[in-house]
Amino acid sequence: MRKLLLFTVSAAALCTFSASAGPLSLEQRQSLTEAIEAYQPRMNQIAEQIWAKPELGYLEKETSALLQEELKAHGFEIETGVAGIPTAFIASRGDAEGPVIAIMAEMDALPGFSQAAVPHKEPVNGLDVGHACGHHLFGAGSVAAAIAVADWLDENGIKGQIRLYGTPAEEGGSGKVYMVRAGLFDEVDLTLHWHPADRNSASQGKSLANISAKFRFEGKSAHAAMAPDRGRSALDGIEAMNHMVNLLREHVPQETRIHYVITDGGKAPNVVPDFAESYLYVRHPDPAVVADVFARIEKAAEGASLGTATSYSVERTGGVYSLLPNDTLGKIMDANLRQAEPIEWTEEEKKFGTELQTSFERTVPALSSVSEVGAYEFANQGYYSTDVGDVSWATPTVGLGTATWVPGTPPHSWQAVAAGGMSVGLKGTRLAAVTLAATAAELFQSPETIEAARAEFEAARGADFSYRALIGEREPPLDYRLASE
Repeated sequence: MRKLLLFTVSAAALCTFSASAGPLSLEQRQSLTEAIEAYQPRMNQIAEQIWAKPELGYLEKETSALLQEELKAHGFEIETGVAGIPTAFIASRGDAEGPVIAIMAEMDALPGFSQAAVPHKEPVNGLDVGHACGHHLFGAGSVAAAIAVADWLDENGIKGQIRLYGTPAEEGGSGKVYMVRAGLFDEVDLTLHWHPADRNSASQGKSLANISAKFRFEGKSAHAAMAPDRGRSALDGIEAMNHMVNLLREHVPQETRIHYVITDGGKAPNVVPDFAESYLYVRHPDPAVVADVFARIEKAAEGASLGTATSYSVERTGGVYSLLPNDTLGKIMDANLRQAEPIEWTEEEKKFGTELQTSFERTVPALSSVSEVGAYEFANQGYYSTDVGDVSWATPTVGLGTATWVPGTPPHSWQAVAAGGMSVGLKGTRLAAVTLAATAAELFQSPETIEAARAEFEAARGADFSYRALIGEREPPLDYRLASE
């Protein structure tokens, strides 16, 4: 296993690197846009099919098969079941002697978000799963871009390989981490991705690294009134550990986040519980800080076990790096987003948006903002975690968000599911596909830009960086969503 470097990314390391390559010609841009528009009916059909039958993380069997079949039909070679994950795949087309550019495609849904494509809350009978983060759009839009770029490479005789990475279980399953750990991005020069949102932006921010784990304590059961001396409470172990974790909050770096729930604290108050479980997250912008704080929490668990005469075990359920933003690529993505045809809503879509916004409890942006692109910003700190982070430490990575939702819509909401199931979501997906395709095409014919992006990437990581996954050695938790079916 490679060594984890203790690092902190400095402001100097995140500086801007200039590139000399020019943008696409008007003719090239028009050709790619027309290709996306010609494919759009099929892209919409794929997105709607996945939306209607959402699948949870690592269980995306039909979704993964659909995306693979579509790519295979367009001449891609498919490697499936990669990194020990049945639904993960890599689709490749083109000449690997040239640049290799990857586009990622997420596909998993979330439990508890059943919703029809209407502007008021209306669960779908018999369904308790929904695409509240829009990954059905993510997958379909990325496939559209990959096909358009592959055709463009062939038509223009440009050497290069486009890859579509089918990445399962982003929602808490750390799917991409296992793919990075398996070395599947080692030959990739650059990676592109996008995400559904309520606005359009190619700003490149930072996220929080994260380790999640379940701490399980085992003790000895006894009658809590008649024979408490014979019992050894597993709940005492959990509570002692959590108390020490709360004391620890005073002595960790400022931006550390620690949060937990007790998922099992016993069944009855008159029985000393012989089993208890706590589910805990640690977050911080620096992966090394996360690893250090988590090690201290493990020591707290050890102390709690000794003090309560119980035993304990730890299962790391997930672990992701923070995003490592790339300004070179971000500015190119931003320029291509601004040159793409903006989203325009029909009167019917505006009516949908206006009614949906009445369900929000805060001031909402104007509906017209779906046609705008936000100001480009770089390296702002975000307080969320994503497994895209690990990819960004393995290869220079750039992403964007497009308005697939009504302005003001939060992710992981029934409102996101509703908009993602109708034309509002599909129009935002078209914009993402066009921007991804234009960005990839520009980079394929811009070796100077690829070199500049790589130089920035290497400087930001540091000369001595060596990747070590925060999930440790565990295998992918393929059953982590089964209880939610």
